[in-house]
Amino acid sequence: MPKVKIAPSILSADLSKVSQEIKEVEKYADLIHVDIMDGIFVPPTTVNAEFVKTIKTKVPLDVHLMVHEPSDSYIKRFIDAGAYSVTIHEEACKYPSKQINFIKKNRVKAGISIKPNTSLDKIKKYLGIVDMVLVMTVEPGWAGQKFIEATMPKVRELRKLKPRLDIEVDGGINPITAGIAFEAGANVFVAGTSLFGKKDRVAAIKEILSTLK
Repeated sequence: MPKVKIAPSILSADLSKVSQEIKEVEKYADLIHVDIMDGIFVPPTTVNAEFVKTIKTKVPLDVHLMVHEPSDSYIKRFIDAGAYSVTIHEEACKYPSKQINFIKKNRVKAGISIKPNTSLDKIKKYLGIVDMVLVMTVEPGWAGQKFIEATMPKVRELRKLKPRLDIEVDGGINPITAGIAFEAGANVFVAGTSLFGKKDRVAAIKEILSTLK
């Protein structure tokens, strides 16, 4: 299995001092997960590319587009803002290969995500061209939801199909659920409320890491 990676999600951080919040977890973070919501694919809206550009961190930025049909120019704004990886949603794009190829053409890691009720069959045709698959373990849009364990068979099947692929899980990740997802085959763990919702963020991240062995 590929290297275990922790991706703190700024969706649960204090965005008015986001770089300071990130600094508290930088030492143990492999990626910083940045959720982008457009109010169309999911009801809420979040930050934009201009905001992403202001984030000060040496940790690679993992940009998750919960956005309906993101155009090349829209994606490019996040690449120019410093994205290390850009993940699109299968359900939000008519022809996901178009966005995936554009992301890769710009020398950025490309990911594809599926919601809890979306079949893995929907994205099997893209497994040869993506760098990562993000399996949503809650319905996208809101922080603090309960982990949906019924998504784990998809993770298990993915790991069998692609032993070296980065498989990311996002939603309700804490020390207990991270262990469940790790056992199923996930290696990239997005944690928001369980990290930034705690006073001691370092202790929180270490607690999650302790279950990933």
